[in-house]
Formats: sequence, structure tokens, C-alpha cells
Amino acid sequence: MRNAVDQTPAALAGQYQTVALVLQGGGALGAYQCGVYEALHEADIRPNWFVGTSIGAINAAILAGNAPEHRVERLHEFWDLICEPIGGASAVGSGVRALLSFFPTSDVMGAWANSLGALGALFFGQEGFFKLRQFPPFAFSDGSPAATSFYDTSALKGTLERFVDFDRINAPDGARLSVGAVCVENANVRYFDSAHEAICAEHIMASGALPPGFPSVEVDGKHFWDSGLVSNTPLERVWAEAPLHDTLALQVDLWSARGDVPHTMMDVLERRKDIQYSSRTRRGTDTEAQFERLRHAISELVSKVPEGALDARLKETLKPWMSRSVFNVVHLIYQAKSHEAQYKDFAFGIGTQHEHWDSGFADMAQTLEHPKFFEKPPRDVGVATHDVHRIAAARRRHGAKT
Repeated sequence: MRNAVDQTPAALAGQYQTVALVLQGGGALGAYQCGVYEALHEADIRPNWFVGTSIGAINAAILAGNAPEHRVERLHEFWDLICEPIGGASAVGSGVRALLSFFPTSDVMGAWANSLGALGALFFGQEGFFKLRQFPPFAFSDGSPAATSFYDTSALKGTLERFVDFDRINAPDGARLSVGAVCVENANVRYFDSAHEAICAEHIMASGALPPGFPSVEVDGKHFWDSGLVSNTPLERVWAEAPLHDTLALQVDLWSARGDVPHTMMDVLERRKDIQYSSRTRRGTDTEAQFERLRHAISELVSKVPEGALDARLKETLKPWMSRSVFNVVHLIYQAKSHEAQYKDFAFGIGTQHEHWDSGFADMAQTLEHPKFFEKPPRDVGVATHDVHRIAAARRRHGAKT
């Protein structure tokens, strides 16, 4: 048998019972996740569980709802559609792209293009996704979508049904899909999961219903908003899975917890979003590692008790805590460009989309150059986290060449 270090990431990933692709919310930044998946696809890594919230839920639904050979193509088609502004703004967008083609790429031009894309989304909307309502919500008080949101998202239902085969998701042998949303009435996060219920477009829309821009979505008689209001990273859904399996979680975040002290008000607004929507993966993995060691200790302790000496009721109580599984998180975090600003999550545009997509592909390609990232952690360790950007940052701190 070959050593693990001699195997490809795909071969190592194949040793896990569960390979989960975990996708954070982040609006226009979601194209980064598509680039990450394309690199995974080219490396022949096929997740069997897609978990997402907000734009991550939409990307996850497209991936789970298409055959593997069509996933990248469908992602491209979806993003090319929603990165077009609505109506007359579309002609403006085409003109801007034509103008930009005459100039070399630069931060100044990138910032200008991003700001125009954000203004287009803000004042018009995006094709097949959302549009600005004709009248502001302050004109109504009847609890309707028109009274509780600035944008109409009804077009998204048809777009999702066009790009997602929900019959495939809900088939017994379909790739598993879980999407998070928060109940408006009680603030509890709920994960709609194809392993336990039939998923439809409304579940995906509920996961992306970020107020006050978008209206809540009714599912099973309750109203739901974007779960990013409570937790923007659905890794917790994978942590909570029982019975526990050896799991490789490919976590793709769109907001960085690390950043510089702001110098301007625009910096403040951007940094506030980064902090609000970023994940707490390191804290979560540290906590989970403690739980995993406890599970292993309980399993070992129970195995040493003579047969029949342990009360049956106590043994049943301990059963969920008896585990020898391992959990490996390969973590990617979008690194915002210097020309991006606080509106980066709604700066939709074809050029911006390509920039995000290319960044995701490059980051995953770099991660795949480290096969050890995909090895199972030792049983006595239980949990491991790998992040190629964290390695680069550590090298810079120590003055080493990256």
C-alpha cells in the first residue's frame, strides 16, 4: 500500500464516508465558491453532501441538483444570468464592459467597475434574481412582502427551478443537500435537509431572504429569513450529524475574520460586515476536538466494562457519545481585493464575477498542492483544520519566502 503522502487529494478524499462542501453566505462574492468547486471537479473530488446558507445555499442547490458532469456549466449559466442588471441598466452594463476592455486592469478601474455594479444592483436589481419595488415599503403597513422588503425576489423561484433539478435532489440516491434559515417568529435556525424532507425552491429562497432587502419566505406555515442573521457558516450542521462518520468538510468562506484597523468610514462599514458574517471555525474546531476526545474516551471506557455490567439504560444514554470517527476541515477564505469596498457583497457584474471565480479556482488549486491536508487525522487527535492562507500568513510573519 502506498503512503498517504503519495496519494492524490482525490484518493485521500475517497477514504472518508462523508465529503461535505460547506458554503457560506455572501451575495456577489459567491462566485468565489464556484471557482473552488471547479478546481475540486477537475481534481476528481466529488462531495456527497452540499451544505449552504444564503448564496451558498443557491450554489449548493445547483450543485446537488445537477449531474456532476453538468455542474460547472450550470453554475456558469446561473452566474452569467444574475450578474446582468435588470432592464435599461443592462445596456449600461454592456457599455461599461466594452469601455473597460480598452484599458489595462488596475485597482482604480476595478473599484470603478465594482461601484457601478453595486449601484446597478441597488437601484435596479439583477436579472432572474431580484428587482427594486416600484414603491418603497414605508408606503404599506399590511405585513405583505411589499411592506417588509425593498426588493421583489419572485423571479428567483423560476430561476432556481430552471437551474436546479429538485427531483434529483429528492431522489433516494441523490446528493444530500442542507440549507439553513432562521425562523422569524422564534429566531431558531432550521436546516432544511433532503435526507429528512423534500426540498423545493422555497427552501432555498428562505435561506437567502436577507432583510430588509428581501422578504421572508413562508415554509410549512412559518416565515424564514437568511440564517446569516444568526450564523453565516453552516459547518455546525455537519458537526451535529449523527451517527458520526469520518468526515472531510471543505469549508468555503466569503468573509475574513482577520482584517486591518479601519482608516475611513467605508473601511468601518466593510470591516463590520467581515466581522458579522465571518466564521469562527478555529473556535468551533477547538471545541469539537474536545468533544471528540471525550467521545473517544467514553468509547474506550465502555469497551473495558465487562459485558452486562453496564446498566442498559445508561449504555443507551452514552451511545450518541461513543465514537471513534475523525473530522477534517479544509478551510478556504476569500481574500478581498484592495479595490473592493463595503458593497462587495452586492457588486454584481460579469467582470467582478470572473475575478471572484478565478480567485476561488486559484485558492483551491493551491490547496490541492498539499495532499497532506486531505489525510485523515489520527484517531487519538480526532479533528484537524487546514488553511493554505494561514500557512502563507505564518511564513510572512517569520520572514520566510511564500
